[in-house]
Amino acid sequence: MRILSNADVEQVLTAHETISALETAYRELTAGKAANRPRNHTYFPVEDERHPGFRFRFKSQEGGNVSSGVWALRITSDIAGVETLAGGVQRRRLIPAAPGGRYVGLVTLYSMTTLEPLAILHDSFVQKMRVGATSALGIRELANKDVTVAGMFGSGWQAQAHLEFLLYVRPEVEEVRVYSPTPKNREAFAEEWTERTGRRIVAVDHPRDAVAGCRIVTCATAAMDPCFEGAWLEPGTHVTCITNPDGTATRRELDDATFDRADRIVVLSREQVHHDKQYDILGPVERGRMAWDDIRELGEVLAGEAPGRGDPDDITVFANNTGMGLQFAAVCARALRLAEERGLGHEVPTDWLLEETSP
Repeated sequence: MRILSNADVEQVLTAHETISALETAYRELTAGKAANRPRNHTYFPVEDERHPGFRFRFKSQEGGNVSSGVWALRITSDIAGVETLAGGVQRRRLIPAAPGGRYVGLVTLYSMTTLEPLAILHDSFVQKMRVGATSALGIRELANKDVTVAGMFGSGWQAQAHLEFLLYVRPEVEEVRVYSPTPKNREAFAEEWTERTGRRIVAVDHPRDAVAGCRIVTCATAAMDPCFEGAWLEPGTHVTCITNPDGTATRRELDDATFDRADRIVVLSREQVHHDKQYDILGPVERGRMAWDDIRELGEVLAGEAPGRGDPDDITVFANNTGMGLQFAAVCARALRLAEERGLGHEVPTDWLLEETSP
């Protein structure tokens, strides 16, 4: 069995490899050749004394697909809570409470044919890549082709991935206007990514400036409340969010007006909408503006079983509404194969993990 660190995975997992693995997985899920268990969060009344209100949380998700040949179990053992930034803005935060000021997030891969555990991988780099790549697939399928100016909410590590993948699927974008609640962070982000991408990455001082004139608007934040007002959206805009209620926290990035104005809503998982009671996505259905059957999954769009954009002036929304074990199976299996080719990571005897009596 091979153990791969984030540094190992980062050496082999490119934007192209990630998008390729995920597109195959989503198509297979639609075709009945993949499976996924809804993500679960369990909070327990053990708190970190240094961070009042932050409690132990165990998160798990699992899934697999035929092409990857593996079943993945991804877990995070966290101390999680909500912090208030300057100006009163709240966001979800995880505390690095493990020894050495670190985190615990692991993906275990199991062979579907020999049953044995094949690998354990750190999850952080894969996490960033699979979210950014999934949002990019939504942009590729739903956004207008001629967009040259985009808006971005967020200036953290998820925003970095989303910017990279946005430019990968829409290389014609010339300018990205970035807003986040901390001026220093958004200005540093804009400076760094202007240099790295050769595009105009511009820090803006008001949320509206990351919406007006931007026909692709991406939210990649840890926000608890909507990032902007849906009334600001212009015809023809495509909107992405990565934060929705998760059954334990009523956080969201998009307001009711954004969902109500959408001509097309696509989600990553319809099952997760009900599992987590994602009232933001269900809002247009409950208000009679859209039928539940009109909300489709990304895999259906990729497979040609559901429509994408209908008209250049449509407002479209892709809710990247959950993490899926299926994603970790597809992407981690790809990373494992590439890492094995280069001899990366550490090997331990698989025999240590096999037993002679029935479980």
